[in-house]
Amino acid sequence: MNMPTQKSVRIGGACGFWGDSSLGAHQLVNTPGMQYITFDYLAELTLAIMAGMRMKNPEQGYALDFVDLMKQVLPKAKAQGIRIIANAGGLNPGACAQALSQAMEALGQPVKIGVVSGDDASGVLQNLRKQGNELKDMQSGQPAPAFVLTANAYLGAFPIAAALGAGADIVITGRVVDSAMVLGALIHEFKWTPTQLDELAQGSLAGHIVECGAQATGGLFTDWQAVPDWANIGYPFVDVSADGSFTLGKPDHTGGLINKAVASEQLLYEIGDPANYQLPDVVCDFTQVHIENSGDNRVRISGAKGKAPSGQYKVCATYPDGFRCIGLLSIVGFDAADKAKRTAEAILERTRTQFKQLGLADYTRAHYEVIGTETDFGPHAQVLNAREAMLRIAIHHADKKAATLFSKEIAPAGTSFAPGTSGNFGMGRPNVVPLVRLFSTLIDKSLVQAKVSINGEVVEYTEPEHPLAAPPGQTSQNQASANAYTPTGRLLIDIAHGRSGDKGNTSNVGLVARSDTDWALLKAAITPERVKAYLGHLVQGSVTVYPLPGINALNVVMEQALDGGGMTSMRNDPLGKGMAQLMLTMPI
Repeated sequence: MNMPTQKSVRIGGACGFWGDSSLGAHQLVNTPGMQYITFDYLAELTLAIMAGMRMKNPEQGYALDFVDLMKQVLPKAKAQGIRIIANAGGLNPGACAQALSQAMEALGQPVKIGVVSGDDASGVLQNLRKQGNELKDMQSGQPAPAFVLTANAYLGAFPIAAALGAGADIVITGRVVDSAMVLGALIHEFKWTPTQLDELAQGSLAGHIVECGAQATGGLFTDWQAVPDWANIGYPFVDVSADGSFTLGKPDHTGGLINKAVASEQLLYEIGDPANYQLPDVVCDFTQVHIENSGDNRVRISGAKGKAPSGQYKVCATYPDGFRCIGLLSIVGFDAADKAKRTAEAILERTRTQFKQLGLADYTRAHYEVIGTETDFGPHAQVLNAREAMLRIAIHHADKKAATLFSKEIAPAGTSFAPGTSGNFGMGRPNVVPLVRLFSTLIDKSLVQAKVSINGEVVEYTEPEHPLAAPPGQTSQNQASANAYTPTGRLLIDIAHGRSGDKGNTSNVGLVARSDTDWALLKAAITPERVKAYLGHLVQGSVTVYPLPGINALNVVMEQALDGGGMTSMRNDPLGKGMAQLMLTMPI
C-alpha cells in the first residue's frame, strides 16, 4: 500500500447512495494512511423518501442505518485519527446527530459531532411566491407548485471545513453538493480560499470521482469482464496534493479495477457541459483534464480549471402529484411476449371500464413494457417474441381509489388470461404509493444561510465572499457535420466506453474513445442528429454533444429523455442507467 506523502491528504469514498454496501466503510477504516472517509447518501429521490419518513415521525428524515454503521466503524476511526463526513442527515441532520451521539455515549465512545444545516429552503420558496416571484423549473420551465414536501438548497464545502476547523470528529450534513464533502476536507487541510479556483475545481473533481463509491473502481465499467472479484470490489480513495492534483487508488487485496478508462468513465458521470460544471464554490472546466496510469490500480488526475461561481444556489423541491402503482407478471411458453401484451391491454381495458362505472377519471398515464424483449431498444430490438417475459405495468392516477382498484386486478390474470402466467402472488397486491415530482430552480445565495454546530453548540460561521461570477462562456458543443465520416460496419462499443447517468428528465451519456484513432472516428460519428435519430423513441428533447479532448471523450446530454425521471417516470429504467448500453449498440 502506497502511503500518502506529508504534502497530500488521503480521503476515501465509502458510500455512493442510500443502500450501498457497508463493505466500503470497513475497507477504508482499515486502510493505512486514511485521514477522511466520506459517505454520500442523498439523491433527489432519497429526499422524497425521507420526506415520507419525517411526515410519519418528526424525529426521522435521515439515513437511519447510518447510525448503526457508525457504531461499528466510528470508534476505530476516532482511535486512528480518521474523520468522517456524511450527508446522511438528509432532511433532519440535527436528529441524526442526536441519535448518533446517544448511540456512541451508550458505547462509552463520545465523539464531537459537527452538523451543517440551513439548506431547508421551503420557507424561502414560500416567501418568494408570496412576493410575486415567478419561479420556473430549470428543465421544463413549469411554474413552482403551490405545495412542496421538501425544498433544499445545494450548499457548498466551506461550512464543512468550518466544522472540521472547530474540531469535529464527524460532520453530518443535510443537502450539500456531493463533491463538497471531499472539497470541505481539502479546504480545511490546505486552507484554500474562495479565490483559488483551480484548486477548488481539482478538489471538486476528486470529490466527484469518489462520490459514487465503487463506480470509480470498476463498477459499471463498459468492459465489465475485465473487472476481477466483484464480491470484494474495492472502494476508492484519493491522495490529493496541495495544488489539487491527485492519485486515485483502492485498498490492497480488494477486487475491482482502476485504470485510465475506468476513471474517465466516472469523470463523465452526470456532468452536463464539461466546460461549465456548476457548483456552489466554483464552476469547473474538465475539458482539459489529464488522466494517466501511474501504477497498479492507480491513476494520476490533473488539469481541471476553475471559474468563479454564480451568486445562486440550486434548490431541488419535491411535491406530490397523485398516486402510482406498478404491477409485475411473469409469463412463459410459446408467444410469451404476445401473451404479455394482450394481458396488459386486458387489465387496462377492464380497469378503465370500472372507472367509468364508478365515475372516476381515466389514468393520468399508463405504460407497459415486456421485459425480456428489448423494449428499451425500440426499433433496434432483436428479441421480439421470447419464450419467457416479464410484464411490467405502471400507472399514474390522481385518485388513490382508482390506483387501488388497478392493484387488485393484477393477480386475477393468473387464472383469467394467458397460459403460463405466474408472478409473486405470495407477495400480495402491488403497493399504491404517492407519486412525487421534482422541481428544480435557482435562488440568490443571500436567501440561505448555512449553519454550523458542534455537539449542539453553535459555531459562528459566515459564508466567505466568493469572487464575482464570470459571464457565461460559449458552450463546448461538437459542431461536426452529419456527413463527416465514412461508415465502418462496426458498433460504437468497438471504439468507445460508455457510462450513463441522469439529472431529472435529462440523460447524460459519457463516451470515451478506446484509442487516438478511435477518437477521430468518435468525434465524426457521434453528432446530435445521429443520436436523436437512433434514440428518438426515448428522447423527446434536444441533444447536445460536448467534447473533452483532454481524455478523448464526448459527453452526450439528452433532454426530455427519461419520461420525467425519478419517481415520475413510468419506465423500467427511470434513471437512464441503461442509456449508455443502448447507445453503444449504434452502428458507426
